[in-house]
Amino acid sequence: MHVNRISRARARTAVGLSVAALAAGVTTGAGPATAQPKAAPAAAADCSAAYRIEQKLSSGTTWRMCWRYDSLAGLVLNDISYRPKGEIKRIKVLNSARLGQIHVPYDDGSVEYDDLTGFNFAQGLMNLAPGECPGGTIKTVKVPDAFTEDPNVKGLCTTTRSRGHAYRMQGDSANKVYQAQGKDLLVYTVNQVGWYEYMTEWRFQDDGTITMNVGATGSLSYDDYDAGDGRGWPIGKGDKAKATSHSHNVFWRLDFALDGSTKNRVEQYDSAVTAPAQGQQASTIKTTRTKVTKELAGDSKAYRWWRVVSATGKNKDRHPRSYEIVPGVTTKYPGRGFTKRDLYVTQYNKCELFASNNPGCATNHPQNVDKWVNGQALTHPVVWMNVGFHHIARDEDQQPMPIHWQGFSIAPRDVTAMNPLTPAEVGWQNGHWRPRS
Repeated sequence: MHVNRISRARARTAVGLSVAALAAGVTTGAGPATAQPKAAPAAAADCSAAYRIEQKLSSGTTWRMCWRYDSLAGLVLNDISYRPKGEIKRIKVLNSARLGQIHVPYDDGSVEYDDLTGFNFAQGLMNLAPGECPGGTIKTVKVPDAFTEDPNVKGLCTTTRSRGHAYRMQGDSANKVYQAQGKDLLVYTVNQVGWYEYMTEWRFQDDGTITMNVGATGSLSYDDYDAGDGRGWPIGKGDKAKATSHSHNVFWRLDFALDGSTKNRVEQYDSAVTAPAQGQQASTIKTTRTKVTKELAGDSKAYRWWRVVSATGKNKDRHPRSYEIVPGVTTKYPGRGFTKRDLYVTQYNKCELFASNNPGCATNHPQNVDKWVNGQALTHPVVWMNVGFHHIARDEDQQPMPIHWQGFSIAPRDVTAMNPLTPAEVGWQNGHWRPRS
């Protein structure tokens, strides 16, 4: 939860001290944590070594990207690409990936917050102890408009982590098993907003999947223990203190550039299920593709999915490369127009950076993402994902509060001709079949 409403209102006023800088999206950064903190220029398009993240995972996949720190969004990752084992060149996936908003309305209707653009999310970057980045590197970030005397924060962790089985397959003989343990590159920061601490995690898997998560932890706000409103959960002994329930609606903004081109196509797939006909053992399913040529406000549902398709690149089987959008678990908040949909696809506009309370556009430009969907043709699509969580506190949320994750993934679909982690012994089986003993 957040600090008491009066003090937050005061803090909100303080946000206006550097409106020009915030509207401009000031960005900055610095080198690794081992270097002496000092001011650094904004990262160039191709990024210098201080701003580059490059990691070859033990399974053979190499991820590469640039980072910078935005005065509102916090960590921004640019020029994201990877080279799977067996590919000669790096395959670009995204121009940029960033948080698009954290919208927090309270159940009693008293307040709601836009934590990125209205409550100093970026300025709350926290120093990380070495134990919080096991086996990795902590980079020093120069925080714009920092509240403290020293703006240099050891706050960006890059490390690797095992995720368990990447695959397991029984071979042609009973004593032959093909299996591999998956490896991930993790990039994350922790930002404090009021009583909450948000961990923003980007997970880059060796199979090409990218998972975006925000984890909420920290403390419940004792200022919001209000038994009188009837909209909370009792915390502590008896029924005196109730923690006010609220929502966390997290948005991400993804600017795709598959194979280096922003002229990507968007497609929606829906499958219709028909009851078994006479003589059939099971239902029939027909899948239909719809080309999304204009801006879209979409909802997840059973048997629906979307993909972003490269305009220029194909894999070795001559299939167009694409990335499928894999929604996460969500509780959709119906209280605002911009939170009523799970996905938005908008035509690129350099000023449209935050899903709500967007400060960077002209005064007559709508501030919320739902208003940007107005029928424009998609020649440079930008994807916005909205994942909600309704937080009804529990006794176990104190103290400290266990981390709660919300997020989604994008998964490669036909980026490579086979699983990039395929063992060499079965590489010949692309499109072939033979019985297994």
